Amino acid sequence: MNRDITFLAALFTVSGVGHFVRPEPFESIVPKPLPYKRELVYASGAVEIVCAAMMLHPRTRRLGGLASAGLLLAVLPANVQMTVSAMRSEKTPGWFKAGTVARLPLQLPMIRTAMKAART
Repeated sequence: MNRDITFLAALFTVSGVGHFVRPEPFESIVPKPLPYKRELVYASGAVEIVCAAMMLHPRTRRLGGLASAGLLLAVLPANVQMTVSAMRSEKTPGWFKAGTVARLPLQLPMIRTAMKAART
């Protein structure tokens, strides 16, 4: 299996588990009009873990790659919102602000890797 796909699956797994272990940062970027923020965070964490598992198994890799690419596109607005909120806050540490900015351009290679998984 491709190392990039394995790495993306690992990232999804760690992030998905993070949704359950520490949901508060994720809740803060759920759009305000949406209810049940904690439940949405848990659901998105579960989806990340399922996508990771699907990308790792040859029989489900295609669907897992497509689902992962879709998930990355779906959460992009939340990632942008996290960056905007971090930059506006005087309380946010500089390292966190830098991290939120640095991760935005990483979305494209992650989507490309998910699509690679869908083709294998």
